[in-house]
Amino acid sequence: MSEPTVVAKRMVDGGGAPRLDYAVQTLADVPYNRWREYDPEDTIRFYALRLREAGMIKSSPAKLIADGADWRFLNAVRRELGG
Repeated sequence: MSEPTVVAKRMVDGGGAPRLDYAVQTLADVPYNRWREYDPEDTIRFYALRLREAGMIKSSPAKLIADGADWRFLNAVRRELGG
């Protein structure tokens, strides 16, 4: 949905966000419609490195990707959408 105000209202009404203005701003700032431009493996690697630096996880990004990432669904969606 490309209407951040409508989605933000649903979030607030459902208890998922405390304030409408914050929810609208967050949804307007996050580029949800560009998800196909990002490489999911690079994204996992980036956040895994940050979590490891913060001491929240001990596994390496490569191990997390090898053990926990199953790209079959994402690849099927990309093929279906022509991405």
